[in-house]
Amino acid sequence: MVKTRPYLLPPNNGIWRVALLALCLLVAKGLAASPVTEGLNDAQLRGTATFRYLGLPIYDAKLYTPKGAPFSWSEDIALQLTYRKNIKKKALVNSTLEEMDRIGRSVPVRDQLDRCFKAVAKGDSYLAVSDGPDKVSFWLNGQKTCTIAYPGIKRSFMSVFLGDNTRSASFTRRLQGR
Repeated sequence: MVKTRPYLLPPNNGIWRVALLALCLLVAKGLAASPVTEGLNDAQLRGTATFRYLGLPIYDAKLYTPKGAPFSWSEDIALQLTYRKNIKKKALVNSTLEEMDRIGRSVPVRDQLDRCFKAVAKGDSYLAVSDGPDKVSFWLNGQKTCTIAYPGIKRSFMSVFLGDNTRSASFTRRLQGR
């Protein structure tokens, strides 16, 4: 008696091995080449926090520092915001500039922010990675959108979330891992 298999095609173990190897390589490459690790040497998660407005969660934030070291303005950092709601591009640009102005760190980068920012939907993530004091690069869902180069832009932009005069001191403390 001959046993029959319920397969439509005969098994080809070689194809499955190649497919599994390709999948493993893609997953490993995706982890190794994330924007956080590309832009920040030895990046490790330092702190997390959820920003709320009138009790409603707006975004979840993660701060990455070199080797997870304590937050310092003298080191490059990466800040990831994962949005919990849809926000229009104009609102992102305007609120960022308004907050920079409110905390006393206003810089003339409206046109650059307008090129960098896009509308976000629930679940979208923006990543900002500093490169010295005068450059910040932005990624949306893993795709680089731009780099802003302006004197002091790192401190001006990142102070909205990590400075001494943020909207929520407890959010900033948690984000800094304190």
